[in-house]
Amino acid sequence: MSEGSCKRMATLLWIIAVILVIAGIYVILARRDLLWGIVLIVLGFLVGPGGVSIFNV
Repeated sequence: MSEGSCKRMATLLWIIAVILVIAGIYVILARRDLLWGIVLIVLGFLVGPGGVSIFNV
């Protein structure tokens, strides 16, 4: 992969991770569904390129 496409992929993964974490927080606070919210937050952390990424394994 070229350096430009790696940066675009990292940016895309960050955006997806942020959306998942925000959705998880929303589900916990607004819909009062703790389990589903935690699942979304954990998925956000797994997808995020800054932490443990499931795509780097």
